Amino acid sequence: MSEAGKVVSWVVYRMTIHGKQAGVNAVCEQGEWDALELSRPGYHTLLQSGIANEGEAERIARDGQGGVDAAATRRAR
Repeated sequence: MSEAGKVVSWVVYRMTIHGKQAGVNAVCEQGEWDALELSRPGYHTLLQSGIANEGEAERIARDGQGGVDAAATRRAR
């Protein structure tokens, strides 16, 4: 299948950052998340998967949806 016809699913996850109580939300493609999980199972926290496009995933990560308190995320930065 060509790159143009490739269906991509996006995920939002909370990155674990050493020394920080609250992690930072991040976005990646499902395949990248799968690779992260294979390399370090359970290290980062999956918040939401199956997101249809990157823009929606970015909005969810930025707004703190998916089980994350947005104010806590901002304080951790």
